[in-house]
Amino acid sequence: MRRLSAFVLRHKIWVILFWTVTAVFGGWAASVVPERLANDYSFPDEPAFKANTAIEEMYGNGGATEPLVAVIRLPAGQTGSSPAVTEGMERATAALFQEARVRLLPRPDDGDLPYALALLPEERWGEPIEYGPIVSEALRASLPAGSDVRMTGIKELEDQVEGVTTDSVVIETLIAGVGALVVLLWVFGSALAVLPLVVATVSIMVSFLLTLGLTEITDVNATIQYLIALIGLGVAVDYSLLLVNRWREERRVEGTSPDEAIHRAMESAGRAVVFSGLTVAGGLGTLIVLPVPFIRSIGLGSMLIPLVSTLVTLSLVPVLLSSIGQVLEWPRRGRGIPSGAAWRRWAGLIVRRPLISLLVGLAVLSPLLIAATTMRLGDPVSTALQSEGSAGTALTELERGGVPRGVLTPIEVLAPAGVAPETVARRLATVDGVHAAVAPDSPVWRQRGTAMVSVLPEAETSTPAGQDTVERVTAVSRNFPGVQIGGRGALTIDSASALYRNFPYMLAAILVFTFIVLSRAFRSVVLAGQAIILGMISIAASYGILALVWQEGHGSGLLWGVEATGAIALWVPLVVFAFLFGLSMDYEVFLLARMREEYDATGSTRTAVLTGLGQVGRLVTSAALILFLAFVLLSTIPVVDLKIAATGLGAGILLDATVLRAILVPALVALTGAATWWLPRWMATALRTRGTVSRPGPIREDTRIDG
Repeated sequence: MRRLSAFVLRHKIWVILFWTVTAVFGGWAASVVPERLANDYSFPDEPAFKANTAIEEMYGNGGATEPLVAVIRLPAGQTGSSPAVTEGMERATAALFQEARVRLLPRPDDGDLPYALALLPEERWGEPIEYGPIVSEALRASLPAGSDVRMTGIKELEDQVEGVTTDSVVIETLIAGVGALVVLLWVFGSALAVLPLVVATVSIMVSFLLTLGLTEITDVNATIQYLIALIGLGVAVDYSLLLVNRWREERRVEGTSPDEAIHRAMESAGRAVVFSGLTVAGGLGTLIVLPVPFIRSIGLGSMLIPLVSTLVTLSLVPVLLSSIGQVLEWPRRGRGIPSGAAWRRWAGLIVRRPLISLLVGLAVLSPLLIAATTMRLGDPVSTALQSEGSAGTALTELERGGVPRGVLTPIEVLAPAGVAPETVARRLATVDGVHAAVAPDSPVWRQRGTAMVSVLPEAETSTPAGQDTVERVTAVSRNFPGVQIGGRGALTIDSASALYRNFPYMLAAILVFTFIVLSRAFRSVVLAGQAIILGMISIAASYGILALVWQEGHGSGLLWGVEATGAIALWVPLVVFAFLFGLSMDYEVFLLARMREEYDATGSTRTAVLTGLGQVGRLVTSAALILFLAFVLLSTIPVVDLKIAATGLGAGILLDATVLRAILVPALVALTGAATWWLPRWMATALRTRGTVSRPGPIREDTRIDG
């Protein structure tokens, strides 16, 4: 690391010029990238995806697209069976298919209120069409005068909750930047607070530039723009914060020149940044092994964030510190750095009673770990989206009229030529959990020799009962050769299988990679093992928060105005796992690397814990607060799934920096004593480590603190 810092200091002008020019091009790329991103969440190898694709190709609608439901109030003297109503429904069906490619399923006599399902064309990214007014106007024009039509459906309910998504990435990043500046001013007490934000700005712009390059060779999911902007801010600030803080610490040593302080900071904190960046990138990189295109693209794009932040930090920060570091020390220049006395006293309490501290920490996390076992995967249920708006009111009226909510999520059945759709409908109508099965004989429902059957379940297919119904319908449909099962519910089941059947391989890959990297970083298999175990506990606790806050609704309504979702979106736990496992390693590396350094210098586990937590505790808290603020901002984006993901990430980071790093880590190090630093000699040779290789042994007396 000294060679790297010496190199960049010899070429200060070129380093600054390179990053300035690259950041300028990155700023241009940031304005272009959103237009190149894909909003595709497909699973091309799954049966339900293939069925939905076939339906969309043949009929131009339906498949996985949530339908609209038109709830109709007829004028006095008219009923669902009135000729004027049935004939009007037929006219609307033909008109909507011809003019808007909408496939209408009239249900004039199902319940107290007539209604109609409108199966819509697939929504194209960047080309949203409001089908609600189109459907309602067509029905009003065809039904008897005075008929009132109200629209509901999953999409209509979502629009009421989420509103219209706007391009708010820049605004929210600026707000997060202001929050980060406040925290940094608290940490540094000087103009040095600006330096990490400069590094973050460059890192974000460069990440956008590289993402633009990725869009030329592959599809990149639109979610990546939020992740680059907000998580990029947090990670880049973390890394530069660690390096700048260590530079200030080294400057306190008498006789140390500013540039020598840079070299020493790079040898210690710079090394920690490298291992942290590799660990975070490795965690995100495991998303690439999943055979799901949009998850792969998120993983590939997200890997850029820690790698770019590491590169910018290690090259630009030394140059800026050498050039203007002493000037930016104003107004705290010469005042030194706080000794971390409060954190040292806290470390003393932990190490004096390590077992009790460990049990207290686990007791705090236990309710969340238990809640994590209740987490369910799937789409939000309608009750989570329902509000007092017109769509919510229409749904309430429909349900009061005896129609179950399951009609919002119909099961699409594609019958090939040679299979009588009426026979299929009669058989599927007898399946447990099915409200009705309909095979209309309208040309709208018969295309290219095929026919569509619409199965209306009692429960929404996003619920456990609804998913059971989908599986029973799928099983019965196998009696009819060539019949394919589509719809949102079937796709959800197949998607969950596609995402999680390979999860054990992903988990094994990330654990092995992380264990090797951390064993090399800490020169200890015990510390590496502890880091992995605590990382998994942190993730499980964040899952528990997702289950409690969002799935069960304890706080989601108060904080975000969204009621219990009943389930967590399929992709959220995977993304939370990859990001949180990697990001939690930031703090693990920051803290344990400093403990390792102190142990190497003194041979005392007690001193390692006291000094490590004393010097790095405030830094970890500050870094976590910055990331937490970034995730709070991410949770304000008007997309429920992103709110859920941001909640899991933000809560996980907060728990990680408090309960885990401030209690469990020092307690475990104290309990394992000298054995903490053990690394087998053969492994030390294989990893090409330097320094003393510790042997396992009993807990040393120096892990105790008197008085």
